[in-house]
Amino acid sequence: MKKVILGIFIPLGVLSALVLGMLFYYFGVTAGVRLDSERLRLSTDCVRVYDGNGEQIEAARRRSVSLDELPEHVPQAFVAVEDKRFYTHHGLDYRRIGGALLKNLKSFSFREGASTISQQLIKNTHLSSEKTVNRKLKELKLTRALEKRYSKEEIIELYLNSIYFGHDVFGIAAAADFYFGKEAETLTPAESAMLAALVRSPNRYSPFRNAEACLSRRNFVLGLMAAQGYLDEEALSVAKSTPLPDLPSEAKSGDSYLSLVFDELLDVFPGADAGDYGSIRVYTFLDRTLQDKLESLKADSDICAIIRDNMGNGIKAFSSTCGVPKRLPASTLKPLLVYGPAIEEDIICPATPILDEKTDFSGYCPDDAGGASGKYMSARYALSHSVNIPAVKLLNTLGCERAAGYLDKMGLHVDREDYSLALALGGMREGFTLPALADGYAVLAKQGEYAPSRTISRIENSKGRVLYEYRPRETPVFSEETSYLISDMLKTAVKEGTAKKLKNLPYDVCAKTGTAEGKTGNTDAYTIAYTSEDTVGVWLGNRDNTEISATGGGMPASLALEILKTVYRGHTPAPIPRADGVEELSIDMQEYETNHRILLSDPNSPFLEDRKELFKKSAAPLEMSTRYSAPRICAPTISVKNGTVNIVLCQTEYYDYVVKRQNRGVETVIYRGKYQKCISDSSVKEGESYRYSVTPIYKNIEGETVYLPLVHIDKKAALPDDWWEN
Repeated sequence: MKKVILGIFIPLGVLSALVLGMLFYYFGVTAGVRLDSERLRLSTDCVRVYDGNGEQIEAARRRSVSLDELPEHVPQAFVAVEDKRFYTHHGLDYRRIGGALLKNLKSFSFREGASTISQQLIKNTHLSSEKTVNRKLKELKLTRALEKRYSKEEIIELYLNSIYFGHDVFGIAAAADFYFGKEAETLTPAESAMLAALVRSPNRYSPFRNAEACLSRRNFVLGLMAAQGYLDEEALSVAKSTPLPDLPSEAKSGDSYLSLVFDELLDVFPGADAGDYGSIRVYTFLDRTLQDKLESLKADSDICAIIRDNMGNGIKAFSSTCGVPKRLPASTLKPLLVYGPAIEEDIICPATPILDEKTDFSGYCPDDAGGASGKYMSARYALSHSVNIPAVKLLNTLGCERAAGYLDKMGLHVDREDYSLALALGGMREGFTLPALADGYAVLAKQGEYAPSRTISRIENSKGRVLYEYRPRETPVFSEETSYLISDMLKTAVKEGTAKKLKNLPYDVCAKTGTAEGKTGNTDAYTIAYTSEDTVGVWLGNRDNTEISATGGGMPASLALEILKTVYRGHTPAPIPRADGVEELSIDMQEYETNHRILLSDPNSPFLEDRKELFKKSAAPLEMSTRYSAPRICAPTISVKNGTVNIVLCQTEYYDYVVKRQNRGVETVIYRGKYQKCISDSSVKEGESYRYSVTPIYKNIEGETVYLPLVHIDKKAALPDDWWEN
């Protein structure tokens, strides 16, 4: 009997000791933890944002709204998805905790959470979301204190006003304004459900980042609302048929840049908005002077503009009236998709002649803005003047898959469904954002290396310890030679092509314009310009895709000019350095224009006859013209009329000519001198035969003699009686 009693009392003693130890631990961990009513209100202390000069800037949009002002379906949506027993428990949902515990035990993980709305409010305002025992014990104590001090209505109101909704938006009121352009008091069930859907992961479920995931999650919330009696079948059907917002409401001053900052912050620290990692300091690349300039730009349509540092990869300024939409890139894609890859693979060089003729590519018949010229033009001219047909021809040679592989390396992914020759002109279903295109152009300024731009340079905790620092990993896309050649071609676009509004800037600028056309007018207009230091991008369009009057070389180029003048006020960017593997060579222009061949100039050629062009040393032309070291001409034509021999010379500048006549073994020079169209010889005799020869001469160098057909001089025909009347 004693053994049995002893066996019972030993486990009870151990259990009591364990319980007592746990209580001591609990009280020790939570001894200094107190509910702070002020922290339950909106605060910006958890995230402080600084510009490039280290000065603090306003970090987020935060507004409060009373629960009495909200439609009842707003809190219902959040209760349905986050805490369906919110109104019946006292801060902790033990049924939910038990279910989560079982799932975690089965999966050997701690992925399944069981936080109530009260617990989430405490975590959002008082604690970080790191999954430690100490934090959880503090959360339990603060949640109990919260439930004792505040009513359920007060708790849900505080909760709705403290939630982070992504895109630097805190609180239900600011979220209603940002996502729907309306007051929270007018939110519909569908809109309320969408906002409730964001709570789990604002980045993942943002309609502007992943519309498909957002729609699925919103409809899931609506289903829960119906199952819990908050919506009837008719209201559920109407709500599910409601479309998601396409773009944010109109941005306020500075919001565009901060939205990028908070999106990026959540990529780096997924829970930073809720106070994870303690109070943090976010240092950005923001240049306030440049930001003010972008925000001052005006247009008759929506406008998006960016300035990014090429070498440091920081976004210095970004402004948009319609978020960060993906739009058709139009001709801005030509250097990155077509000409860059074609030069990289030695398919072309800047001087390559391309015939601009109407062509049917298996049913696809592209045209130029003014119609096909039917003439040969250099690749340099075709790109700088944004001629369409040559670009399509080159993509046809490259192949869409091979060309799109280069875009992939620049973070510009093209779905296979978009693989068609229309891609050369920016034809695709969705398109790219302006920051993504600017990153692509920065590759050309960075000698072919790609690195995505960022707004955040580093993140520190409140004690100054660096938690994160942006250190870009660069990906090679093009060689230094290709990058320099494309840049030089885009300098031509500034000097004489579609971007010539920038030509009076007193430093080297490379630029490309683009205009996307709708059914009856333009929908998108771009200018993207860069120097050795910065890339500037400007897009004009309408968020609803309605048509605009602008073209890429018009208003966007004018705005880019304004921006560049501000960026380089007080200093001048250095020229982009020429790649060691690029050389300048002279080519024979007569051969180029007549026979569309690239030959190196004859060393003896006159200066004005040649044109200098850039080539990769590894792919430079090898054949040299002998036009002047061994002069040669096309065969002249010869005819006899009224007893006179006429020799018509082919036009060749800079040559002298010697014309000789042979008759009965005697050779006579009948002409020596510069080019003239027709050489006539009237000193011939009737009944005689003559053979003529023409020899070109350049600077005393005799070329190849051309012998003409034998001619015979017939007797002169008798003149008619009325010859004087004719």
